[in-house]
Amino acid sequence: MSPAGDGNTEYGRKAFKRSPAHFTDRITADGRDGWPVEPGRYRLVVSRACPWASRSLVSRRLLGLEAALPLAVTDPVQDDRSWRFTLDPGGRDPVLGIRYLSEAYAAREPDHPGGVSVPAVVDVPTGVLVTNDYQQLTLDLATEWTDLHRPGAPDLYPQERRDEIDSVMDDVYRDVNNGVYRAGFATRQEEYEAAYADVFRRLDLLSQRLATRRYLVGDTLTEADIRLFTTLVRFDAVYHGHFKCNRNKLTEDPVLWAYLRDLYQTPGFGDTVDFDHIKRHYYLVHTGINPTGIVPVGPDLAGWLAPHHRDEFGGRPFGDGTPPGPPPAGERIPAAGRPAAPRR
Repeated sequence: MSPAGDGNTEYGRKAFKRSPAHFTDRITADGRDGWPVEPGRYRLVVSRACPWASRSLVSRRLLGLEAALPLAVTDPVQDDRSWRFTLDPGGRDPVLGIRYLSEAYAAREPDHPGGVSVPAVVDVPTGVLVTNDYQQLTLDLATEWTDLHRPGAPDLYPQERRDEIDSVMDDVYRDVNNGVYRAGFATRQEEYEAAYADVFRRLDLLSQRLATRRYLVGDTLTEADIRLFTTLVRFDAVYHGHFKCNRNKLTEDPVLWAYLRDLYQTPGFGDTVDFDHIKRHYYLVHTGINPTGIVPVGPDLAGWLAPHHRDEFGGRPFGDGTPPGPPPAGERIPAAGRPAAPRR
């Protein structure tokens, strides 16, 4: 079981290192890797606890791919055989018929190197893993699955802004997405302090960038916002204390906290977030960091639905498109995992 929860990690006495995805086949419109886009053929396996998997959850919702790419949600707490389907009746995924995601990995390549990570896409007819390439997956959902997008789906990776989006995402990945893990799993003081400095230097730069604009790139939501959101939404709940990224909480940065609330309240973002799954995964799975297994009660979630006033910057969240509809009934977050609506 991976100490960092997603499987593609190495740590110990050496500095934390995130391994690249081992299975990098792509599902494309022309099927050039042998995997053509087909509605209902594939199953997206995620943990709602994992920030890398959460990118695909947000993208899938915004693009309206729920019916075309059905979802399997694992238990947030792994055991020694990897992500497990104990949330489903009988402890098996009802479509794939497996108890552990590792079974789909083994069907693709027995004794494959590396861990068992999410997100993962499995070919339903064969039960074989197609890809665990979390970096490419959401880009392909935005650009290769277009024939199956809902009417009014936003362009999350517009051609004319890709260079800027890629540059922002590279910085965010290095210093924030992966930076919090480098801090949390550091085994030497100097490694931790270097990662800590990178995290907050980048957060300060992002706060400056977002002080005068609603979104990271242009005036619409893009892949860059998705990738930042999935780390920031976990920051106060787990990274601040559990990973020792504790210079300040995001609630103490007026710009980033308002930006985060704006995204959380946007259909397709907050309705994919399960704070209960997030906290139970990090505090119960990372026994080297939290040997007692005590899951914190806080932080208080009440502020997530407070007004953010970011719309004063203008911007068009979905560009020329429209918001997604409500999540499918079977994908709605239970009350334990979301903030309660304010009383009127």
